[in-house]
Amino acid sequence: MRKTLTALLIAAALPTVALAATPAPTDAPPPAPYMKDHDHGMMRGERGAMMRELNLTPDQRQQIGKLMGDSMKNRHEITEKYWNKLPEADRKAMQEELKANRDKAETSIRGLLTPDQQKKFDDLKQQREQRRAEWAKSHKDAMTN
Repeated sequence: MRKTLTALLIAAALPTVALAATPAPTDAPPPAPYMKDHDHGMMRGERGAMMRELNLTPDQRQQIGKLMGDSMKNRHEITEKYWNKLPEADRKAMQEELKANRDKAETSIRGLLTPDQQKKFDDLKQQREQRRAEWAKSHKDAMTN
């Protein structure tokens, strides 16, 4: 059950982490204890590639970095709020709140972009979702074998 919840938390955080433009501000909360053993190197690499492809202005990078830092802090608070409440209803509420937070951050980021950057952002998001679906399928296949 704990592994499932950890996997769920990671899956919920991936889209937002992949969109981050800069590292979180130094006042951001440390990762939750249940997340500390995971390697986030790949996500940082994806984030950097995405930001390079969008050709963001320095102002956009700063604003997106702040949005992502705030989003990470909100995710941490939401996760902590529900962590000790593992019944199904609470897990569902946590998923919904995390999704709403992620959607809000993505909408705010998209609003900072030029029309060309928005198109690229949408394309990159779709590619990321396809990779995630492929990973989930291969992971599920590996678990059943």
